[in-house]
Amino acid sequence: MKTILHIIKKEFLQFKRDPKMFGIILIAPIFQLLFFGYAATLDLNIIHTLVYDQDNSETSRKLIEEFTSSGFFSLDKYVDGYEEVTEDVDAGKILVALVIPKDFEKKIKRNESAPLQIIYNGSDGNAASIAAGYSSVIINNFSQNILVDNLARSGIKHAIIGSITPEVRVWYNPLLLTRIFMVPGIVGLLLSIITLILTSLAIVKEKEIGTLDQIIVTPIRSWQLILGKLTPFMLLGFLSVIIVITAMKILFHIDVRGSIFFLFFASFFYILSTLGLGLFVSTISKTQQQAMMIAIFAVLMPMVYLSGFAFPIENMPKVIQGFTYLIPLRYFITIIRGVVLKGIGFSELWPEVLALFIMGVFILFVSSLRFRKKLE
Repeated sequence: MKTILHIIKKEFLQFKRDPKMFGIILIAPIFQLLFFGYAATLDLNIIHTLVYDQDNSETSRKLIEEFTSSGFFSLDKYVDGYEEVTEDVDAGKILVALVIPKDFEKKIKRNESAPLQIIYNGSDGNAASIAAGYSSVIINNFSQNILVDNLARSGIKHAIIGSITPEVRVWYNPLLLTRIFMVPGIVGLLLSIITLILTSLAIVKEKEIGTLDQIIVTPIRSWQLILGKLTPFMLLGFLSVIIVITAMKILFHIDVRGSIFFLFFASFFYILSTLGLGLFVSTISKTQQQAMMIAIFAVLMPMVYLSGFAFPIENMPKVIQGFTYLIPLRYFITIIRGVVLKGIGFSELWPEVLALFIMGVFILFVSSLRFRKKLE
């Protein structure tokens, strides 16, 4: 036990001599949280819009007012022809072009179908689909109001055909904010960065400067060396979790609804897999540059893309969905969002915890065997 403690002490002394390491561990989590919380958002609050009103009637102006008063559509300009519409859409200046044809009001008063053209800049498919959803709601409400007014003028107070009025309630994220979805997942992302990349870099660095060779010739056993070198990164990983959870509460007012102890319990199993991956990368890398490239492009990026951190797994092709079951971060992201947003615990998330435990033990065991063989 004393040997392991001495190795742990040596690792922390190395951290102390490297100020950049403290920046990565203590400052980087806050910057990551701010970046994903404020900048990396899919919310659409301002929709730049232009109007080509060929009818120029009272009804067309009311329709335009419905769009501008919604709080989402920003009326940038009126145009007098399709040429200007095309120019602004091509230049990316506007997202939505509302084109109201001639005789729009006359057809409505004659109880005829009045066509309406809405052009979306589909180069950003997500923004266009959100804007289309907002537009559909506004137009449907506008049409319904016209129908009610026509029935009232005809002396009919109520529609003959009944209708369904839904009462929509959104659980866990009532305002449908992207940051509520993204920020909890940063815990998993930062754990991956610290325990995977820093572990591989630290071990490879010792190879480069020759201190690892000096340790090998000592009577230290390989399992003691592995445990002593990995324990500091596990502790630093937990420190990052505490920093992110605290900042998440202060900056974004996102509380952990579930058990914080269960979250740390699951984090321990996830850290086993990332430490094992970092150890494995160190065995196949000769330089820190190699370790960085392999850890980021061969391990970390596939984990982020296939974990459901930013992209829904359900939207991926079936073949790719099969590969996601081999990604530890997939299970940890589910656990984090379940605990933080939904307040659920072990009884609901035990399959994910079991998967993390099995994968973590297996990856760490195989990587330790390879690292031990390299030492021998």
